[in-house]
Amino acid sequence: MKIWRWVFVGLVCTAFILRIDAVELGRRHPTERISGSAGDVLEDDPVGRLKVFVYELPSKYNKKILQKDQRCLTHMFAAEIFMHRFLLSSPVRTLNPEEADWFYTPVYTTCDLTPNGLPLPFKSPRMMRSAIQLISSNWPYWNRTEGADHFFVVPHDFGACFHYQEEKAIERGILPLLQRATLVQTFGQRNHVCLKEGSITIPPYAPPQKMQAHLIPEKTPRSIFVYFRGLFYDVGNDPEGGYYARGARAAVWENFKDNPLFDISTEHPTTYYEDMQRAVFCLCPLGWAPWSPRLVEAVIFGCIPVIIADDIVLPFADAIPWEEIGVFIDEKDVPNLDAILTAIPTEVILRKQRLLANPSMKQAMLFPQPAQPGDAFHQVLNGLARKLPHDKSVYLKTGQKILNWTAGPVGDLKPW
Repeated sequence: MKIWRWVFVGLVCTAFILRIDAVELGRRHPTERISGSAGDVLEDDPVGRLKVFVYELPSKYNKKILQKDQRCLTHMFAAEIFMHRFLLSSPVRTLNPEEADWFYTPVYTTCDLTPNGLPLPFKSPRMMRSAIQLISSNWPYWNRTEGADHFFVVPHDFGACFHYQEEKAIERGILPLLQRATLVQTFGQRNHVCLKEGSITIPPYAPPQKMQAHLIPEKTPRSIFVYFRGLFYDVGNDPEGGYYARGARAAVWENFKDNPLFDISTEHPTTYYEDMQRAVFCLCPLGWAPWSPRLVEAVIFGCIPVIIADDIVLPFADAIPWEEIGVFIDEKDVPNLDAILTAIPTEVILRKQRLLANPSMKQAMLFPQPAQPGDAFHQVLNGLARKLPHDKSVYLKTGQKILNWTAGPVGDLKPW
């Protein structure tokens, strides 16, 4: 039995090497135009299509928080900071609120970090409520729609539910005062209480300069079939092992730790970015939340993302053809991952790689400094522009109130 097993493995590896040779031929024609409306949408220019008014809040809501902890500039939640900086100098900004299509409130709710660099969401609801109370008291624009023409960047694990554990995030629900606003968030999962209709799902922040510094020559062979680095179990928070990643990561390890086609480990080597550029497929499984920076890294490095997160809503899904560039695996099918991936025809792999090589695809996943045409900043603005004009029904009648200012957990109602 063992002899036949290794004969089988040898045949698979031989087929894999032949496929890699074929894939390398595809580098002669490295990019492919994204067909249809998706390609056009990615290249849209939002300038001239909308105007945004940026509220000037006291620095305790943003700049002073950042001064206390500069790590907030490099963690995966940093989009809220860079979006603020971008809008301050963007041509879509207007200083006249009367002509604004959208209103933006710059609150850095993820910049309260543990010693390990993880954001603590416990103060975030009170901080957000405080900011909304301020703008509703000092300007008339919130009150005329109760936030329906306002947008907020909320890049927590579960967005404006403001908790990193799903069970508690669901119990909390979206902060009641944000029920009418447009939420710009990294969290996206269909039929979930923490994703409201009309939200804009964005990629997590990944440092563009850092990734640029690790680029290797384009002609480097992709000699790794499947690559993953990260946790398979979270023993500290999930000692029994069935809750973290809904068991999907544990299933990857248990089924493929000894498979020669799978380069998977908990170790995070200094060659992590280089290794992704040598891989054909990069696993992007859910963790505590369905999203992670691996998705951004896979796209940037041309590694076909294997998305294992049921019902996930991916960044800018109305502009990026995720079905064409990625592979979607149901969580229940993880034990069959090797059979599924080895069965993908070479021509399908080649096309996915050509699409991934398209610069507009990569640019849309990044928040560069300074901003560049077609980047994630512009994709957010495009998403906001596509929501215009606002329906007349969002404007409230004189004296009309919809939101309940006293709803939510008692702890959220305390002053910040």
